[in-house]
Amino acid sequence: MTELPCSANALVVRTDFSSDAAWEALRLALSSPSDGGFLACVELVDDRQFAGVTAEEALSLLPVGYRHPLLVLADAVALASEELPLVVVDLREEHGRCIRVVAGELWGIENNLSISNMDFREFAGAVDEDGVFRDF
Repeated sequence: MTELPCSANALVVRTDFSSDAAWEALRLALSSPSDGGFLACVELVDDRQFAGVTAEEALSLLPVGYRHPLLVLADAVALASEELPLVVVDLREEHGRCIRVVAGELWGIENNLSISNMDFREFAGAVDEDGVFRDF
């Protein structure tokens, strides 16, 4: 397996290939601005070689030049739900710590972490009882 691509944007790595329709729904969700007009700055990685990759495995596949503070995985759990609760991996504060975030709120984490306006722990502290961040 080759390493993930290097990008200035947060990588969203598809790790589940059971539903192309769910992947397309995710692509649409991530390309649709929030009510306030915000978008997550992401690069989608749609490559079957990353099928089944876990967060821990994905960390070992990051290229040396990847400097974004987070990595995102679109796994089977995310793509099986209408909310599309993506796995977000912290790469700065608590390297490897994961939370889930609904696709429609990824922009908040990505935007705020990329400009160091907020910390990962602030989002992690605001997850719902099921471990998913939906909003503050």
